[in-house]
Amino acid sequence: MEPHKTKMKNEIKQVDDYVFKDWNNKDVKLSSLFGNKEDLILIHNMGKKCSHCTMWADGFNGVVDHLQDRAAFVVVSPDSPEIQKEFATSRGWKFKMFSAKGTLFNKDMGFETDGDAGPGVSVFQKTADGKIQRVAKDEFGPGDLYCIVWHFFDLLPKGDNGWLPKFKYEK
Repeated sequence: MEPHKTKMKNEIKQVDDYVFKDWNNKDVKLSSLFGNKEDLILIHNMGKKCSHCTMWADGFNGVVDHLQDRAAFVVVSPDSPEIQKEFATSRGWKFKMFSAKGTLFNKDMGFETDGDAGPGVSVFQKTADGKIQRVAKDEFGPGDLYCIVWHFFDLLPKGDNGWLPKFKYEK
């Protein structure tokens, strides 16, 4: 089976044990997000304001059990824990979310420019001696491999025809 092609940048870079906030506003270290797994897939989400990031997260909701069977999986956004909890609950998301609000995490990982968070994924590995290293990263955007919607639209005669994701759709 051929591997999927992505814009992914493989890198091995030791990172700090950043501290996030959980939905109870308690500190949670990056190292604890691994649980009992050696690998962690961490989604950099722009938060409630972004309909694109919401669509990606809706998609992750459908595959989170498969992902978590192999690696730890979390979503991090700059939204406060209260906003995250309210929004995620309203959408029925079942993956864990953490707030990076007030931290340098997104900037240090290359997913924040001029104070604006950007979407993507970082993959971390915890070494035998407990150190954390980022081993890969990729950016999200229309047409990427992380959101199936775009690939279905590519099959249509007019492609996406200027379509943009929304928070709600008329039925």
